[in-house]
Amino acid sequence: MSDIIFGTDGWRGRIAEDYTFDNVRRCAQGYARYLIDQGKGGGAVVVGYDRRFAAHLFAAAAAEVMAANGFRVWLTDGPTPTPVISYSVVERQGAGAINITASHNPPWDCGFKVRDEHGAAVAPDGLRRIEAAIPPIEQVRRMDLADAQAEGRVQVWDPAPAYIDHISRLVDIERIRQAGLHLLVEPMWGNGIGWFPRLMAGGSTRVTEIHNVPNPLFPEMSRPEPIPPNVDVGLRKTVELGADVCLIMDGDADRMGIGDEHGVFVNQLQVYALLAYYLLEVRGERGAIVKTLSTTSMLEKLGQLYGVPVYQTGVGFKYVAPKMLETDAMIGGEESGGYAFRGNVPERDGILGNLYFLDLMVRTGKSPSQLLADLYARLGATYYYDRVDTRFPPAKRPEAQARLDAARPQRLAGLPVAQIDTTDGYKYVLADGGWLLIRFSGTEPIVRVYCETTDASKVKPLLDEGLKLAGLA
Repeated sequence: MSDIIFGTDGWRGRIAEDYTFDNVRRCAQGYARYLIDQGKGGGAVVVGYDRRFAAHLFAAAAAEVMAANGFRVWLTDGPTPTPVISYSVVERQGAGAINITASHNPPWDCGFKVRDEHGAAVAPDGLRRIEAAIPPIEQVRRMDLADAQAEGRVQVWDPAPAYIDHISRLVDIERIRQAGLHLLVEPMWGNGIGWFPRLMAGGSTRVTEIHNVPNPLFPEMSRPEPIPPNVDVGLRKTVELGADVCLIMDGDADRMGIGDEHGVFVNQLQVYALLAYYLLEVRGERGAIVKTLSTTSMLEKLGQLYGVPVYQTGVGFKYVAPKMLETDAMIGGEESGGYAFRGNVPERDGILGNLYFLDLMVRTGKSPSQLLADLYARLGATYYYDRVDTRFPPAKRPEAQARLDAARPQRLAGLPVAQIDTTDGYKYVLADGGWLLIRFSGTEPIVRVYCETTDASKVKPLLDEGLKLAGLA
């Protein structure tokens, strides 16, 4: 059994502790064996990376292994957003991809993500098979990168033009470019740097970009995760500069966040509901909505209003992507700010998501705060959400799970519990339509307690009840 464990979206580790060149090469060998077992030996594989410490060198190490195993490798020519890497699998007609990134994790982490032939997250069964195929370092095949390039086994290329051409067919970028908006863009020192200045160049829309030079320490934030307090600098500058909106991308640009014109953070559940509302109401699209159980009940309400089905999955795009493919879903997403769209690959895309939000603003002529007010008017209620993350030693997890397995609360914060869903964690569905979720992170030693309710006074009591159930208060 491998000592490398694949979590929600691949493997992450601490650089120079367990995340080493040897272990990256072992992961690549396991992925190569998996693809060969799938009958995809000799196919094309995209390899990309983010702006973390030595990520380009880790990517080169993975490329060397894939080339030595007979694959044709397309290696990105620089740090590349995860959604661009995912799309490139389809555009290059590849068997899959390796992405060297730890996304929104702390600066001392790096990661090894894999994608399938659709550019989507690999399903849980596939991840287990890759993990099981990871060999000792002595069994890893590799060849020198220069030799692989000389033999044509590794080609370095720029994936941006094809991706830009692709998203230009999904959203009218020229309309946004000429809308005369002022955009405050926060790429969080990551792979989103430079993308919106490039997309908006030559128009009347202005872009002010902050944190837009490479810095793997991610100063002014604890991590490149698109939620407060990491986004506080961008929200403040939005007000100082009089920008119309703050567009946020996480470290690898697959997740997104929004700040309104007043510098108020629009939370991830609100953004998901607004994007679904945009597709249904403004664009007139119809199709399934796929959501993880940790995201908003507003989607079920929108599904009822517009007559579209809503499917709920476990947390992570390894569950969302297969369900999107199965149902030809219009949109899929999760609580962490990752959203995917029909017509694109079934994977999170912070660039396209932000463009869709801008298109919503332009086509309605409304500000972010006005759009949120319109959404709540359409739903007939205001929704409130919050989350508490607590570091939790893995050794104590069995004890906490046993406590939660035994707990059968009839009421939480005075609200009747209508249902307990243990699909992924412990979700207590409340009689008023709200919910409380307790879940252990799949990537970090953290327990998360989330809640959503239409009664603002119940948010803190619900979170407190969740912490008590988990034995954290």
